[in-house]
Amino acid sequence: MLDTPASLAPPTEEGEDLSLIQDVRLLLGEARNFAQAEVAYQKTRAAYAGAQTRSIAILGVGAAVLVFFALMALVIGAVIALGTVIGPWLSMIVVPVVILAVAVIMALSARGKARRMMALLLDKESSE
Repeated sequence: MLDTPASLAPPTEEGEDLSLIQDVRLLLGEARNFAQAEVAYQKTRAAYAGAQTRSIAILGVGAAVLVFFALMALVIGAVIALGTVIGPWLSMIVVPVVILAVAVIMALSARGKARRMMALLLDKESSE
């Protein structure tokens, strides 16, 4: 009739092992859930970055094309404007020569900066 009371004695070694095993299983389950959530989050971030990179690239290429057309219009306008002053044939020579001179100056400046940067980086690597 009477139910046997629960023992209040400390758990045995076997009981402790089962509890520890259960705790480890719960921990592994939680770690697995966390890892799956993190993978899903990173996949979502990568998909977003991919979509944004595509639209950024399209906008960048469009802007570069429009800048190119604007520069060509400027060059044609310079040839036409100089054509009235020095003649059309001479203006077709002067405008590209001036543009090439500016390009050469910019390229030489870039080469100098690149050499200085490489010398600084190589000197820093050798000093370490």
